Amino acid sequence: MFEGMKSSSLLDRDPRLVDIMCSLDNAGKMPTGVASEIREAVALARRFNEAVARPYALELDRKMSEDPTYIPWDLVKEINRWGFYTAWIPKIFGGKGWNLGSITPVVEELCSVCAGIGNLIGVQYFGLSILFAGWNMRITDKVCREVVEGERSGEPCLVAGLVTEPGAGTDAEEVELLSKAKVRCHARRVEGGYVVNGTKVFISNGHVSTWHMLIAYEDLERPEETMILFAVKNGTKGFSFGRMEKKMGQKGCPASEMIFQDCFIPDEDVCISASQMKGLKRGAKGTGMQLIDFVVSLTRPGVGAMGAGVARGAYETALRFARETLVDGKPLVNHEWAQCLLAEMYANAALARLTYMECNHVNGLYGMASLLNMKPMYYYMRAVPTAVLDRFMPAVNAADATTRIFRKLVMDGQTEEEARRASGWASLSKFAATDLGIKNCQLAVEFMGRAGIRHDGWAEKFLRDSKLLQIYEGTNQLNRLNLFKCMIAPWVPEAQVFEE
Repeated sequence: MFEGMKSSSLLDRDPRLVDIMCSLDNAGKMPTGVASEIREAVALARRFNEAVARPYALELDRKMSEDPTYIPWDLVKEINRWGFYTAWIPKIFGGKGWNLGSITPVVEELCSVCAGIGNLIGVQYFGLSILFAGWNMRITDKVCREVVEGERSGEPCLVAGLVTEPGAGTDAEEVELLSKAKVRCHARRVEGGYVVNGTKVFISNGHVSTWHMLIAYEDLERPEETMILFAVKNGTKGFSFGRMEKKMGQKGCPASEMIFQDCFIPDEDVCISASQMKGLKRGAKGTGMQLIDFVVSLTRPGVGAMGAGVARGAYETALRFARETLVDGKPLVNHEWAQCLLAEMYANAALARLTYMECNHVNGLYGMASLLNMKPMYYYMRAVPTAVLDRFMPAVNAADATTRIFRKLVMDGQTEEEARRASGWASLSKFAATDLGIKNCQLAVEFMGRAGIRHDGWAEKFLRDSKLLQIYEGTNQLNRLNLFKCMIAPWVPEAQVFEE
């Protein structure tokens, strides 16, 4: 019956091979230099862990517990000195230009020691991903070069992403849910710009950032069609910092409230507006969803890497306990039941890693930065020194034509299928890997018992850090629905997602 069927028609059946094995397609297209960049980046993260994170993590946790308003400026400056805040900024904007696929293994390494310190570094690229998503080359160049200058001067310039509101959290990550969300961050058009009123909450790195990528809405009754992305700098009149949240875990990364009261933002700091989105092929609503997908496709694997790091840290803590603890006269690690449990924990960390690594392949093929992964572009950027690019790229990026060209290439060039695949895999990694991270911490507690936790500060810290991953459990319902929408619903014509 199947002898006469073409291989292509068989491979196009659900689950399509192109959907479930993106690494197969990306392997031949990936530039050879990416592997060496990943090795270099992971080695840097391990050196940083041994020199900075491991000796300081428990002390930082103690300081934040005693004073929740403490801002770890010394640590931020040390991270800045190590070059983490510019490593993944493309060379066309003055950064080191490491391939974005190398950031997730670094996040795992960092979070295997301290998820708070890992987030203090990783969330910089959440803010930058929102900046990149609008493909406003002039503003992106301006902000990124200030970050690079902050590294040179020793005065860090960080970038935060402002999305969550008191009445709108995960529902602000899906355009289908925006109309039901209680968004209140309003941007009113005035001569020369916009006046913004509203509050953003739970903003990671808020109090230590200089630039803030703000998403607001012109019409609160139609937020899904009137989204605007702004770049707001510290010192802007009408913008202020509110409280810092009292966090149970991941204390090293501040979570902030950001307040806008009649805050005037000039047109020159509008990254992309609804009117500009209307000029693209998807229109305002479709482009708004694409902008969100660009961000989540790039950053949800980073959360997956956090989950993998926490899973690995819990495993390594339990393994150390097993090697140091005697039970019935022999090391606990030599008991068969302990070996089986440790093997399960190791497998959980490995599975979490596989999810985000597959996302790297997906993003390399179809995501927001896929243009930079094309071999001619990649090798050109590797070959040309940053100092040479710095001579002419600021002027090139400042031209309106450059923004129009890149939006055409990247935003209009991405197909709906490619966007769906990138977003679906990102959601899969986020909920699967964080679930595995939480599971390993629970297994470590079960394995070590209360006595083990009590005498081991690292185990207690990992337990609290993993509890903060449970905040993602609220978002994981959305991620499961997004995975259904992207990877399952296309094969089920009657399926309706986000209808309730």
